[in-house]
Amino acid sequence: MPTYARFPVQIVKGQGSELFSEDGKRYIDMGSGIAVNVFGVADKEWAAAVSAQLLKVQHTSNLYYTEPCALLAEELCKRTGMKKVFFGNSGAEANECAIKAARRYSVKKYGEGRSTIITMKNSFHGRTLATLAATGQDGYHKDFGPFPGGFVYAEPDSLDSVKQLAAENKCCAVMIETIQGEGGVVPLSDDFVKGLRRFCDESDLLLIVDEVQTGNGRTGELYSYMHYGIKPDLFTTAKGIGGGLPLGLAVFSEKCENALEPGTHGSTFGGNPVCCAGALNILSRLTPDLLTEVNRKSDYIRQELSGADGVLEITGRGLMLGVACKKPGKEIANAALEKGLLVLTAKDKVRLLPALTIPWELLTEAVDTLKTCISEVCAEE
Repeated sequence: MPTYARFPVQIVKGQGSELFSEDGKRYIDMGSGIAVNVFGVADKEWAAAVSAQLLKVQHTSNLYYTEPCALLAEELCKRTGMKKVFFGNSGAEANECAIKAARRYSVKKYGEGRSTIITMKNSFHGRTLATLAATGQDGYHKDFGPFPGGFVYAEPDSLDSVKQLAAENKCCAVMIETIQGEGGVVPLSDDFVKGLRRFCDESDLLLIVDEVQTGNGRTGELYSYMHYGIKPDLFTTAKGIGGGLPLGLAVFSEKCENALEPGTHGSTFGGNPVCCAGALNILSRLTPDLLTEVNRKSDYIRQELSGADGVLEITGRGLMLGVACKKPGKEIANAALEKGLLVLTAKDKVRLLPALTIPWELLTEAVDTLKTCISEVCAEE
């Protein structure tokens, strides 16, 4: 189905942050499969972990335990202070789980009717009907109604807007991205997120943080909520945790760890031992030293692009950056493709999501190429 506006390139192989098309052309990858290939392409350690599990058992269903799934849940809880993990296959599924869990938490405690979830305008939470309904962008809603009800949209960074919606609706949760990725790589402010945490505590609303794109080292912390010094009641993640295999997680705090019971939710492929074996390898390598390096690379990109010809603004955090330019990001992405550089877009910005381990020599080459592309495209009449 023609659901993707694909670039006219067929990628056939790669190593790390270098990809090659069928005609032999080499590209530097600054998108990492939209924040998925956190250690680049064909990473040997990850591939070895996946291959070893494939030769043991590739699938059992959730009628039985498997070691990779159990160990991954244990490690995630140790490193985040959370208590339980539900395994699915994608970010949208993880968010669906969080939506169901928040509503059931409220039903068990308060009874029916307290089911509305506040999300932010300009947010993006997935492409299933429920997660599209949770997405606060009208453009994604066109032609797909009717949508499941129970979602209202606050102004980002406005605690007053959240409080007003909470007063007008019977709410059970607030759901945020700390950086609105598809919405243009726009971070939420420190004051807002901390204030939201306090308000949710006072109102017994669950605070759900969508870490599908921001998680797994992408922003320079293991999960982006850690930059704010808060702990969510639930967070979701996907993309980078699987390293290229489909894996989505909903991670529960002690407050809501009993929201779901046998029979209330499930997934045939969720917690697949092959995906979990790869994810365990990834998580074990997201060390403090690596996160420090992510922040160093982020600082370098910002320093090089700030004030460069055609650049208006840089937003984001870590290796999740948006570059606003004098011309639309799509034009710059097309020009970069011609020069052997793969970048992404978000709204009108260029979006950069390189592998966390991109070598410095490739990063400097990529940034130099991008500066040239921006300058040339923005100079055109």
